[in-house]
Amino acid sequence: MIVRLAAAGLMVTFAAPAFAQGTAAQPSTQQQPQTTQSDPNASQDVTYEEQVVVTASKSQEQLVNAPAAVSIVTTETIQNSPATNIGDLLRAVPGVNVSQVSARDVNITTRGATSTLSTSQLALVDGRSVYLDFFGMVMWDLVPTNPDEIRQIEVIRGPASAIWGANAMSGVVNVITRSPRELAGQGKGTSLTIGAGSFNRNVTGRDMDAGSLFYVNGAHAEAVNDRWSFKVGAGYFTQDPLPRPTGILPNIFRTPYPSFTNEGTKQPKFDGRVDYDIAGNGGTVTVEGGVAGTQGLIHTGVGPFNISSDSRLGYFMTRYQKGGRRVAFFTNLLDGNASNLLAFLPTGKPLPLDFNTKTFDVEANDVTAIGTAHVLSYGGNFRHNTFDISLAPAPGEDTRNEGGAYLQDEIFLGKYVRWVVGGRVDKFSSIGDAVFSPRTTFMIKPAADHTFRVSFNRAFRAPSFINNHISTTILNQVDLSRVAPLPSLSPFTFPIGAIGNPDLKQETMTAYEVGYTGIIRKRATVTAAAYWNTTKDGIYFTPNAVYGPLNPPPGWPLPPAVLALLAVNNPPVILPSRFTYLNLGNIKDKGIELGVDGAVNRYLNAFTNYSYQWMPEIADFPAGTGIADINWPAKNRFNAGFDFSYQRLLGNLTVNHTDSAYWQDVLDARFAGSTKPYTIVNTGIGVRWARDKVVTSLKVTNLANQEVQQHIFGDIVKRQVVGEARFTF
Repeated sequence: MIVRLAAAGLMVTFAAPAFAQGTAAQPSTQQQPQTTQSDPNASQDVTYEEQVVVTASKSQEQLVNAPAAVSIVTTETIQNSPATNIGDLLRAVPGVNVSQVSARDVNITTRGATSTLSTSQLALVDGRSVYLDFFGMVMWDLVPTNPDEIRQIEVIRGPASAIWGANAMSGVVNVITRSPRELAGQGKGTSLTIGAGSFNRNVTGRDMDAGSLFYVNGAHAEAVNDRWSFKVGAGYFTQDPLPRPTGILPNIFRTPYPSFTNEGTKQPKFDGRVDYDIAGNGGTVTVEGGVAGTQGLIHTGVGPFNISSDSRLGYFMTRYQKGGRRVAFFTNLLDGNASNLLAFLPTGKPLPLDFNTKTFDVEANDVTAIGTAHVLSYGGNFRHNTFDISLAPAPGEDTRNEGGAYLQDEIFLGKYVRWVVGGRVDKFSSIGDAVFSPRTTFMIKPAADHTFRVSFNRAFRAPSFINNHISTTILNQVDLSRVAPLPSLSPFTFPIGAIGNPDLKQETMTAYEVGYTGIIRKRATVTAAAYWNTTKDGIYFTPNAVYGPLNPPPGWPLPPAVLALLAVNNPPVILPSRFTYLNLGNIKDKGIELGVDGAVNRYLNAFTNYSYQWMPEIADFPAGTGIADINWPAKNRFNAGFDFSYQRLLGNLTVNHTDSAYWQDVLDARFAGSTKPYTIVNTGIGVRWARDKVVTSLKVTNLANQEVQQHIFGDIVKRQVVGEARFTF
C-alpha cells in the first residue's frame, strides 16, 4: 500500500543502455564515473532504480505491480536504436505485430493480426489521444514529438478500455515525454541530432539505385526560475521511396502486382511546452502545442493513397497535474488531402480523399486512498468531433459526441494478495446503447518483486466515421482473357459502390490472461503471459451485392448467363457491385509471451523474448465468408539482443524473427496472400566525445540485406546504413 501511494510522486531516472528492451528494471549507471576493466569495483552488483508505469491504471505504480502486461522502451533505447520509425522501435516488444507498408506507413497491433489500417490499438502522447476517429487508425508520423525528449514509451499488451475507453481494444502505446525542468536539470537543455544514410533498393526483377534518407532533430529546454520552465523542439525526416515488389502475387489468382509510382516521405515537426509549478501547491500547469506534417503513401482497403505534402496535424493541450490528480483539455486539428493511385471515379479521375477533422476533449481523473486497504482510481472525459471528409459526404452527420467515466478499486487483501476491480461506461452518439467495459485482476505476491496475476477484461472499438458514412463509386477491373480470350475483353472495367453502414455495432473483445512478472536478484526481469481473446462483431469492409445474370454491370460485353459460369470458375471470377461495412461473427485468438531482460554486468544488458499466436478461429460468419476473409498474425516471433556501454564506447545488436502471416485487407481477394518468414538483424556502434557531449554512431538495419516484405501488398525493406551525430549542450 505504501509503495503504491509513494509511486504517485516518484520521479524515475533510467540508465543509458542502448537497448533496454521493455520490462527490465534498468541498471543505474548513468551518473556513475566510467571504470576500466581493472577497476576493483567493476564486478560489483548493479543497483536498480525501480521502473514506474502510468498507463495501466492512469496513475503511477511499480511495473511489477501493474494489473496488465506492460513493456517499457526507455529514452536510451530510442536514441541508440537503429530504428528510424516507431514500428522498428517496437518490433522487439513481445506480442506486438508490426507491418511497414511504405516509407511512411507503419501499423502496430498487439496480440492480433495487424492490417493496413490498424484500428484497435490506441496511441497516446502524454495521455493525449492521437487516434484518428475519422478513419479509425493512427498515423504515427503525425506525432509531433522530438525523439530526444521522450522519457519512455509504455506498451500495454491487451485490452484497456476499462480505463482508456474506446479503441484501446487490443492495447495502448503511450509516449511519455520529459518535462522542460527535467531536460534542463539533466544537462540536456539543448540537443541536436543529425543523421544521414542510404538503403539498398535492388530487388528481384528490378535494379534500382540506392535510396537516401536524412533527419535532424533539435530541442532547447530551460528552467527560467523555480516556477517557470519551457522547451521547444523541431525536426525533419525525409526518405526516398522503398522498392515495390514485382511479379505475381502468391495466391490462386496469380494476380500481377499493380504498377504505380511509389512515393517516399517528408515529415516536418515542431512543438513547444511551458510549465508553471504552483508555489505551495505541488501541482503543475502545462500548456503545449505543435504541428506535424507528412507526405507519402497510406494503404487502405481501396488501394494506396498518396498524401500530399501540405497535410498536417496540429494540436493544443493544457493540463493541471498534482500527483494522481489530472485535469486536461486538448484539441487535435487534422487537415490534409490525398489521391488514390489505383482506384478511379467513373469520371476517370483518381479517387480523392480530402479530410478536415477537429477533436475537442476534456478529461479529469484522480487517485484516492480509503483507509489502508483501498486505492480508488476514477475519472472521465467528454469528446466532440467534427468531420469534413470527401469519401463520406453525409449531410447532417458531420459531428460525433462521446463521453465516458471509469472507477477502479485496488484492494489490498493482506500482505500477499491484491485485487483490482473496476469498469468504464462509454456513450457514443453513433452507437445506440452505452458500452460497459469491465475489468478485474487478481494478483498474488509471494514477495515484493514477484507477481502472479489472473485477469478478465472487456474492451471495444467504436465504428469510425468512414465505417458509418462512406459514400462513393469507384471503377474496378477484371481480367476476362482466361475465360474468353478476346483482346477487346481484357481488362473489363466496371463500377463498384462503397457505402457506409450507420447501424454498425461496436467491436467487442473479451479477454482472459494468466501472467507473471518478477525481478530476479535485482538483475533481471522475467515475464510470462498466456491469453485467450474473443472478438465479437468485428467490423469488415465486405461485398454485400454482386453482379449476376439479372443485373449485369454496365457495358457487359458477354451474355449475362456467363456471369453465373464465372462465379463457379476455378479460381472464381466474382464481380461485386457494392461494398459496405458489416459486423461479422466471432474471432478467437490465443497466445503466449515469454521474456527475460536483465544486466549481465554493469556494462552489458541483454534481452530475449518469444511470442506464439495460434491460428485464429472463427464462428458465426455469414455463408460465403470464412477464415480467408480475415488477416492471420505470424505464429512465431522471436527477439533477442544486447547492448553495452563501456568508457567511450556504446553499441547494440538485435535479432528479430517473424513467421509467415496472411493478408487480405487491400482491394479484393485477388490481392490476398501470405508473406514469407523473415529475420532482421540490426546493429549499431557509437563513440562518446567531449565528455559525453557528442556521440557519433553508425547504425545498420537488416544487416544481412534480406528482401523483407512485411505485408503482401507492401514495399520491400533491405539493408539501411545511417551515420548519426548527437550533440548536447
